[in-house]
Amino acid sequence: MLSYLFWPNPPAPLYNSPKVVIALLFCAVLIFGSFAVKRWRSKQTNAMTRKLSRSWANACLWFGITGFFLVVCRVEGISYISMRFWWLVLGASIAFYIGFQLRIFRNRHYELLPQDQQEADPRDKYLPKKKK
Repeated sequence: MLSYLFWPNPPAPLYNSPKVVIALLFCAVLIFGSFAVKRWRSKQTNAMTRKLSRSWANACLWFGITGFFLVVCRVEGISYISMRFWWLVLGASIAFYIGFQLRIFRNRHYELLPQDQQEADPRDKYLPKKKK
């Protein structure tokens, strides 16, 4: 199992291989998705949502570029960079980033509710009042 992950020069697939095409499409979706996230973030009116989503576009862009780089290195057969281990590292870092962001978003996201006039409680006239 370890030799499968750490083999320095695995056999290089072709660009028309289905796995390579799927990996390239996934990386392209991440890269173009980063622009969509940036546009979505600029339209948000909630300040806390804008603050918490500040790094999402950059993370999508860099994960997409890194994945694209790994796919090209694998197809071109560049030793040590085309190891399957780097895909494991990339996947683990994406999973860690998503988990961390979900935890922060759940803990810190809130909305300020408008404070309108307080309604007068009808019981107030019957309750004892403070002595002056």
